[in-house]
Amino acid sequence: MTQAPAKPIPRRCEVSQRFFFDAAHTLKRTVDDAQEIAGSRRIHGHTYHAEVTVAGNADADTGMVVDLGHLRNAIQVLRPRLDHHLLDEVEGLGPATLENLAAFIWQAVAAEFPGLSQVRVWRDGIGDSCTLRAA
Repeated sequence: MTQAPAKPIPRRCEVSQRFFFDAAHTLKRTVDDAQEIAGSRRIHGHTYHAEVTVAGNADADTGMVVDLGHLRNAIQVLRPRLDHHLLDEVEGLGPATLENLAAFIWQAVAAEFPGLSQVRVWRDGIGDSCTLRAA
């Protein structure tokens, strides 16, 4: 009895790097809750977590989609632009929403990583998150 040839292992992979930053912001809300609106309009802070994901085929020689050292370096350049800042004052961010933070991070790393497939930003303390994916 002959065995069927083994199916090739797919080489399409996603690799990710996470980081966090602490920052303050204000936010104009539309929710119908006076206490929630008042709290959001005052300067307040969060610990934000973010994850940057790059997708592609693993290189036959290196076995990598991307050298994670390069991704960590890009994040190391980006993180100080957000960490311990008032996000309302970060140029190019706009209102400090999770959606805008994901887009800001995307824009900061996209040129260096053409396989960028996803940026996720979340706040563990209150359970909110936003995921921005490549179309």
